[in-house]
Amino acid sequence: MGLTAKSTGIKAVDMGFCIKKLTHNDSVIALAGNPNVGKSTVFNALTGLKQHTGNWPGKTVTNAQGICSHNGENIVMVDIPGTYSLMAHSQEEEVARDFICFGNPDGVVVVCDATCLERNLNLVLQTIEITKNVVVCVNLMDEAKKKDITINLKALSQRLGVPAVGTSAASGKGLKQLMDSVLKMLKNGNENAIVPHYTVPVEEALSVLVPILSEKCAKKNVNPRWAALRLLESDEKLILNLNEHIGYDLLADKDVSDAIDAATKILQDNGISKEKLKDIIVSCIVLTAEDICNDALVYENNRYDSFDRKIDRILTNRITGIPVMILLLGFIFWLTVSGANVPSGILSGIFKMIEEKLLDFCLYLNVPEIIYEPLIFGIYHVLTWVIAVMLPPMAIFFPLFTLLEDLGYLPRVAFNLDKQFKKCCACGKQALTMCMGFGCNAAGIVGCRIIDSPRERLIAMLTNSFVPCNGRFPTLISIISMFFVFSVASPFQSVIGAGILTLIVLLGIFSTFAVSKILSKTILKGQPSSFTLELPPYRKPRIGRIIIRSVFDRTMFVLGRAAAVAAPAGLIIWIFANVHLGDMTLLKICSDFLDPFAQTVGMDGTILFAFILGFPANEIVIPIIIMSYMSSGTLTEFESLAELKSLLVANGWTWITAVNVMLFSLMHWPCSTTMLTIKKETGSIKWTLLAFLIPTILGFTVCFLFTMLTRVL
Repeated sequence: MGLTAKSTGIKAVDMGFCIKKLTHNDSVIALAGNPNVGKSTVFNALTGLKQHTGNWPGKTVTNAQGICSHNGENIVMVDIPGTYSLMAHSQEEEVARDFICFGNPDGVVVVCDATCLERNLNLVLQTIEITKNVVVCVNLMDEAKKKDITINLKALSQRLGVPAVGTSAASGKGLKQLMDSVLKMLKNGNENAIVPHYTVPVEEALSVLVPILSEKCAKKNVNPRWAALRLLESDEKLILNLNEHIGYDLLADKDVSDAIDAATKILQDNGISKEKLKDIIVSCIVLTAEDICNDALVYENNRYDSFDRKIDRILTNRITGIPVMILLLGFIFWLTVSGANVPSGILSGIFKMIEEKLLDFCLYLNVPEIIYEPLIFGIYHVLTWVIAVMLPPMAIFFPLFTLLEDLGYLPRVAFNLDKQFKKCCACGKQALTMCMGFGCNAAGIVGCRIIDSPRERLIAMLTNSFVPCNGRFPTLISIISMFFVFSVASPFQSVIGAGILTLIVLLGIFSTFAVSKILSKTILKGQPSSFTLELPPYRKPRIGRIIIRSVFDRTMFVLGRAAAVAAPAGLIIWIFANVHLGDMTLLKICSDFLDPFAQTVGMDGTILFAFILGFPANEIVIPIIIMSYMSSGTLTEFESLAELKSLLVANGWTWITAVNVMLFSLMHWPCSTTMLTIKKETGSIKWTLLAFLIPTILGFTVCFLFTMLTRVL
């Protein structure tokens, strides 16, 4: 979030955590919590930043930092990933646990959801085991009040032995009291913090190991009781981090190893294996949380969540869940298709007027053609085409996508598709990365970080391009409109177009399932992993926040990246269209060379070469086809799709050609931005090349089979 060690030079040396401080005396507070408890809202309200965490675990896997000033003191707030547990079964849990354990924070604020406090207290108790310097922020008190849930904060504080403060972060209520408690905790500590107790054999084992570790861990501020539990569990990765933090190998220490052996023998004599020990620890923490809530929590209405459950009976039902999801997808496409044409035309007109002014200016200055033509007719023309084509649909699609996220629907999508992905031996979280791919495949690739299993993460990356990104929608929409919609009565054209587009997208989703299954049974063998996915309560969307986040965090980000690629692509395209060898341009020579092969898959050489030149940005495929057919030296656009259809038909297009172009647009190599992102995320040329070959081979195969089938019939 703009706060880096490079800008300050101050670091927390342990485990490489970088902390920005205004002065060396500033305190560092970690902000922890389950997903969907409003942790990022608390962070933003306290620091003034605009950090956002989505409604699924793992979206944030790095630590955002900001400065909170309160009563004349500066406090560094570190927003660690949302997590359900500190027992580290996933990447976000490891990041959260390691910062609390080894990042040397002066305290931890654990944000809880007042509407499901009992479940959230599990994380509170695990955090207190690591450090007593904890303040519990019971957020969403306004939501709890609406559901007739009463929380006795005083009783909760007494039972936990740490301060518990009620807040409604969205409106700022309670945040001052929260920071007052934080400053008081930093000054006085929490000596009466609760210590979760376990069964008698476990406590006996701890009594042997804890005294030894107290001597070894004292200098590094590591809780010996917590460290003893982790050593008895044999958490190898944590032990490695613990050794690095302390500065030597604990297991190599004879006193420690002897104590571990003695403690392990006590457990074994009582029939407690390492796996059973973990179950005992979890169950005891859960029972402790239940006991605390019995004194501090009152449900005046036992059906407080009945409204959410009624909606979920439809949206997550095994019969209606997926059909409703498809209808929602079709509705979003209908809004995008019907709403993008007019603003695209307006933008094109503006850019064309500017182009004419630039041309007049160059002619006035007697600028040589060899200079202004590639700049105006190459770089500028392609760049403005991409902006005019991409910006309107993105400005519609991304806010709608963000609206579904803000409502809490996207986790329901993952829930509905989890069974299908499990059958493919893949991870249900892949559904979320697939949804992100509709906006931009590169964004979907980055989103694969939320998948913990390296094998399943690779499957998600290799198949993400099967869902059409925003750059491929213009090609699909144009062809659908020209060849399959014009014959339909006007009032129904957008509905039919959205329906056909939805079918194409469903074909891409089916391809994702099929290829994921093949990969999981061949080069990426393995069983699907488990993960925790919370279905958050439905909440009223924050329209202002949705617009800001979708426009600046998504639309402008994706558009800027596409524009950066389109500018040099425009120069290359101009060179191919204007450099002659004999009587033919390079564009014509390459198209004729590819034509025999392209004919076997139901296209022609011009179409195939347009896809090749469109590697930097899929939006320019149709303009290149037009330019080639018209033998012009610059990208050309038509006033209407009817004129464009006449040109395509005159050059041999039929409905079969149109279908093949749509199929190949759906299944062909990812764009250059996506390929670079895959290389960056995997760090491997092999997987990047495979991400190129898999959709390309499938695209050619499907087009070939469709063409052969239609010729036979």
